[in-house]
Amino acid sequence: MLRDPVSRYLSEWKHVQRGATWKTSLHMCDGRSPTPNELPTCYPGDDWSGVSLREFMDCTYNLASNRQVRMLADLSLVGCYNLTFMNESERNAILLQSAKGNLKNMAFFGLTEFQRKTQFLFERTFNLKFISPFTQFNVTRASNVEINEGARQRIEELNFLDVQLYAYAKDLFQQRYHRTKQLERRRDRLKRREKRRLQREHRGHRPGHRQDGSPERAVTEDYTSQVVRW
Repeated sequence: MLRDPVSRYLSEWKHVQRGATWKTSLHMCDGRSPTPNELPTCYPGDDWSGVSLREFMDCTYNLASNRQVRMLADLSLVGCYNLTFMNESERNAILLQSAKGNLKNMAFFGLTEFQRKTQFLFERTFNLKFISPFTQFNVTRASNVEINEGARQRIEELNFLDVQLYAYAKDLFQQRYHRTKQLERRRDRLKRREKRRLQREHRGHRPGHRQDGSPERAVTEDYTSQVVRW
């Protein structure tokens, strides 16, 4: 599941502000965890409770920045957490390309902002049905945070890789959704045709003639039934 980068970042900030940590995460890459020099902590105590948004943004080692790209990409391509392995621009380009490639190769992924479409794709991909429909919650902790335009721009800058990944993901997601919808409509149309054919055969209908012996007019589908309604 991917999420709008600004909303996701604010949500993680509020989560950390309440005392959440990832201390048990090993961040394994190429068979080892990063050294303290490769991945310093942003806070000295047990947690980062009460951290302000500015403090959260100011920590250059904060893993909240571009988290979605990092979680999807193959970090071994860039030397894991060793930032001296290659220059920053090359590292960013490789990470983004790797994340996009891995996302594209996944049989399924969803977007938090499109719950119903996510459910539709999941059910069609895995041939499973949920008991109840997904619910779209537009009011979240992130949405309740009031920030000025300057803070929003700063968050977008800190998550510039995630912003690019999310734009790519939305486009790919919509392509998959529309394609799946189109295929489903086509299957339904073929099923209806087959059902009508079987019904005619069952009634002993002889192709090309009516039961009263008169020639049967060709049946053509209405044009609008062929139009795919997105």
